[in-house]
Amino acid sequence: MNTLENRTPPVLAAGPVSELQVSAYTIPTDKPESDGTLEWKETTMILVKIRCGDEEGIGYTYGDVAIVEAINSMLTRLVVGHDPMDIPAIHTACVRQIRNNGQSGLAMMAVSAVDIALWDLKSKLLDQPLCRLLGQERGAMPVYGSGGFTSYTDEELRDQFSGWVGQGIKAVKMKVGRDPAADERRVSVAREAIGEKAGLYVDANAAYTVSEALTQAQVFSGYDIDWLEEPVPAEARRQLHVIREQLSGGMRIVAGEYGYTLADFRNLLEADAVDVLQADATRCGGITGFLKAGHLCEAFRIPFSSHCAPSLHLHPALSLACFSIAEYFHDHIRIERALFEGVGELRDGALVPDLTRPGLGLVFKDREAQQYRVA
Repeated sequence: MNTLENRTPPVLAAGPVSELQVSAYTIPTDKPESDGTLEWKETTMILVKIRCGDEEGIGYTYGDVAIVEAINSMLTRLVVGHDPMDIPAIHTACVRQIRNNGQSGLAMMAVSAVDIALWDLKSKLLDQPLCRLLGQERGAMPVYGSGGFTSYTDEELRDQFSGWVGQGIKAVKMKVGRDPAADERRVSVAREAIGEKAGLYVDANAAYTVSEALTQAQVFSGYDIDWLEEPVPAEARRQLHVIREQLSGGMRIVAGEYGYTLADFRNLLEADAVDVLQADATRCGGITGFLKAGHLCEAFRIPFSSHCAPSLHLHPALSLACFSIAEYFHDHIRIERALFEGVGELRDGALVPDLTRPGLGLVFKDREAQQYRVA
């Protein structure tokens, strides 16, 4: 087998990777947040830097600080000393390496951050924006504003959503399910805030039973909501299929953000469980895994959507024929604008890349980030 460990090294295009650094930063939320099943007051970003010659690629994921040790103990040796152009071989070796720790969860998030940094590095070595390296289908990535946490007051909900619509964003998503009895009132507040023309999506974060989901969907339909995300856990594919079938196309069922492997996405698609498939490059094996999931959607003729981390998804999203819309998540766009230079510009409800910048176009603000560093 032509594995990374036993094959004859190729002629290096830019020299070998000389260094991999990983660090963690915990950033408080601007106010307490919650959804249908969780509450949180901070977000931790794991940052990977990979150096080759004079260039440095960056990648990141959002998760527990334990990912730092996972990268250091399992993955660094598979990257340092190898050709940064050879991303498929490095990716395969990393996924194989985490086998005994489970090829999902924190281990796959570690692989994801490394893979993203490699793609950023490769395109910087070639002095190309990543979307140019991958090949573009479109010039901008449509987004929907995502927040509307269950912990928000009605006033906070109105301010956030009306603010996004005022910026030209054409759809927004809110959290539901923590208190099903309050969902209709909150949805009514949101619809009033954004007007009749903007799209309104809801995300239950698996808080409902099948019967609750069907009941709430009927309520939501009165407010022109056509996107019901994760009403039940995504692994309950049969239940998702039942909900989708009962709604008879009146509301799109959306799931996939907790997919880690290509099989996770295939299983959702083969079960006819979703109308829109989500994937998150910070979880599903980086840009390599994200592109594979997108091509799988194309084969099934299902729209594809990115979950969170809008700045990471911008360039690969532009290369996918089936890509539909990206999540412009409140926590992550706030962090990305605070800690990175080069975040894409929002124009008419879409993020637009700066094609004068190579790679992902991002530069980490080390000095500004030091106050949040935890590992």
